[in-house]
Amino acid sequence: MTVPKTASSSSHASAASARKEQQPGFLLTSPQGEAARTLLGYVASLALPDADAQLVAVVVAIRAARGGVGNITGVDLSALRLADASGAVDALRGLGWQVDDALFGGDPAVPVPVTVPDLAREAGHPLPFGKNTRSRVSGWTTRTLSAKPVKKLPPAGRLAGLFLAAHSTSKLLGLIPPDLPDACRAALPDLLRKGFLTELSEDRCRLDPAVRHLSGMRQPSEEERAQSAKGRAVALASTPGFQFDAAAWAGWKSAVTPALRRHVESVEYCTVCARPPERVAQAFMVPGRPQFFSRHTAVAYGAWKDTHPDRGQLAAKFTVAFRSEHGHGPSYAQLGSGLGWQVDHALRNFAVRRLLVNEWLTETGTVPWTLRPGQVAQGEGITLPKARNPEAALQART
Repeated sequence: MTVPKTASSSSHASAASARKEQQPGFLLTSPQGEAARTLLGYVASLALPDADAQLVAVVVAIRAARGGVGNITGVDLSALRLADASGAVDALRGLGWQVDDALFGGDPAVPVPVTVPDLAREAGHPLPFGKNTRSRVSGWTTRTLSAKPVKKLPPAGRLAGLFLAAHSTSKLLGLIPPDLPDACRAALPDLLRKGFLTELSEDRCRLDPAVRHLSGMRQPSEEERAQSAKGRAVALASTPGFQFDAAAWAGWKSAVTPALRRHVESVEYCTVCARPPERVAQAFMVPGRPQFFSRHTAVAYGAWKDTHPDRGQLAAKFTVAFRSEHGHGPSYAQLGSGLGWQVDHALRNFAVRRLLVNEWLTETGTVPWTLRPGQVAQGEGITLPKARNPEAALQART
């Protein structure tokens, strides 16, 4: 029996279609979402006293990410609805950030440059973003802070909104990040009450569908997949004879130890990396080839390491932060990229090998994506959370 279409059902369908059309698209691509989380992690690591100062730091840091100088106006500062704007700026000055007094005494519409020494250096840059990424993350920051459910909340609530959006998936599921500032953690119930979140537990949350477009952890778009496919073709071409076979891959996984399989699947199903299965299969199934480094690379490393005196400590800390977000260790490429090492493939791999030899890092044999703090780093208190026992089991296997 066919049910006739009534005017009412037609209007409901039209309304639903209109709502779907009005829903904004995602503001960030997958890599840009990772950049947003890097920005927030950088700000969380700064010795700042409160959410007021941290919120100003987020806005200024993303604007200064390229070149070390970012502009801010008195109007921008007022829009942040800070409890103590001058105190927040003084806290940034305490870190060495150079902020002109004109920000308070001059025309509020005139941009005032702020110099951030950390972001002006070439070596060890904490926010190594390209022009487009910097612009998109800056726009995402502004849009998130002005989202209806949070725009009238105190700074801690709005900053919490940034963190949770950046750490939530396109399916609305999110994790409470371990570096979330304490003041923001206390403000999480406000996000639930205002409708930014629909669910909240001790370590997880769910975004409201109305702010889904702000999520920073999502599957790549068709364009991103196409770019990934090009890179995948190059990678596969570099391993003659390898052809991905889903059945063979499933058989390989079923034959390994439970601990190794858990690790493999943590990489394969990582929503942050979003790697295609054939790339993961190739990394695990194809034996690694011995790495030989030229004298030129060794000489280049000698000069490079002098400009990166804290490379071991930073690398070990990065692996801890990376694991908390991804559930597995970084690859050599992800480590180098995350630390802003602007070097070629050979020098990057040589640098990682030296960190392994000097025990700042360790890894499980030739198993990929297992980088973690080594004995020297652990001696300085840089360790993985004890909850990562599956990784310990994987290490014990070898």
